[in-house]
Amino acid sequence: MRQRFLAFSLFSTLVLLAGCANVKIEEYADTSPRLDIAEYFTRETRAWGMVQDYSGKVQRRFTVDITGTYEGDTLTLDEAFVFADGETDQRVWEFERVDEHHWIGTANDVEGQVDARQYGHAFHMRYPLDIEVGERTLSFTMDDWMYLQPDGRLINRTTMRKFGLTLGEITLVFEQVDR
Repeated sequence: MRQRFLAFSLFSTLVLLAGCANVKIEEYADTSPRLDIAEYFTRETRAWGMVQDYSGKVQRRFTVDITGTYEGDTLTLDEAFVFADGETDQRVWEFERVDEHHWIGTANDVEGQVDARQYGHAFHMRYPLDIEVGERTLSFTMDDWMYLQPDGRLINRTTMRKFGLTLGEITLVFEQVDR
């Protein structure tokens, strides 16, 4: 019984410490080039990505073509995914600009509203997402970071967490497509 209590205490402490290690988006305020998601995505964009499991093993590879439109204060991103195995998927994001740094987002497969922030060269949002794993559907917390590079490419790293533990990661590289 004592060993179980010690193991639980150690596990709880590690989870709490992991939660305290988060970078704050405001730390990037003075970095460049400056990222404004409405400016970046108001055109055709293509991304190449992969999903890795908790061990780092690549589970899936994909491309995504994004058509972005910005009308008033609303940015719409229509994302068409094609996975290496031929499966396709679509997600449509709508982001409403609140101010220079703050957006509120919704997507067809995301529950509720998403609070998103942009400072300097970085963009961050965290949201719940249900994902089919085998024959079950699991709800993950997606911790999504984008970083604009000097050459105009955008690197996206997303951690997939469940019960505070990182169970997967998604990496994407975006490039704007010339029309």
